Amino acid sequence: MRKQNHNFMMRCLRDFLCGILIGAGAILPGVSGGVLAVAFDLYRPFMEMLTHPKRALPKYWRLIPALGLGGAIGFFGFAKGISAALNVSASVTTWAFIGLIVGTVPSLYREAGKEGRSRASWVSLFLCAGAIFAGLFYVSRVLSVHLEPSFWSFTLCGALFGLGIVVPGLATSSVLMALDLYQPIVRGLSEMNLSVLLSTLPGMVLTVLLLARLVNWVFQKHYSAAFHGILGVVIASTMVIIPVEYAGAGEVVLSAVCAAVSFLLAFSLSGLDRRTQGF
Repeated sequence: MRKQNHNFMMRCLRDFLCGILIGAGAILPGVSGGVLAVAFDLYRPFMEMLTHPKRALPKYWRLIPALGLGGAIGFFGFAKGISAALNVSASVTTWAFIGLIVGTVPSLYREAGKEGRSRASWVSLFLCAGAIFAGLFYVSRVLSVHLEPSFWSFTLCGALFGLGIVVPGLATSSVLMALDLYQPIVRGLSEMNLSVLLSTLPGMVLTVLLLARLVNWVFQKHYSAAFHGILGVVIASTMVIIPVEYAGAGEVVLSAVCAAVSFLLAFSLSGLDRRTQGF
């Protein structure tokens, strides 16, 4: 009984910490909350609760309190800190994001291969990696589209956040940065601006509800190819955001330290998931 209670508490702590990272991943540039959910083995329960709530809630209700609280803290609590950190050093902050992403790759690779790896799996990986790299590079380096903050632009932000939740690997914050909407939405969320919240929420909720069943069907029918595609997206979106400019040697060293710490954090949480499954 004592061991069971210990496992339960460890799982709650793990779910809370993962919720913080997933919530933060929805708003961090270059990071996907959906990918982190996959890496921490929370994506399928989440999608099942959206698509078949009557069947899923009795199985997964224990996840909701800790994961929901952590997700809210990560999403709203990180917004102000992210804005401040990017202003202090965009390169160091970005390397911290990269370390977090790379730390999830081993777990994501295992997840992708649970049902084997076919030729279609590898084609999906390289095709998705190439398409996402080309698309993000074009949006961030070539295309010059800038939207003014408004109800509709913030609704678009919410839709992109929702897309990043149900489609793992889609780093929607990178698109928002390219459209000049990232700073306004982060500032509004960090200040808990009611008009920004009311503009963002409808797009997010509608996107999640409309796409949940479609995405779930794709994974059920083409599991290996879909998850290898996710892996390709993760690799490509990480390559696009690698910083190329630094203020000096000190910033390079600090970037390496932050990347290493972030990597160890994400990798350790993935290991904790395997040790606490089946509490």
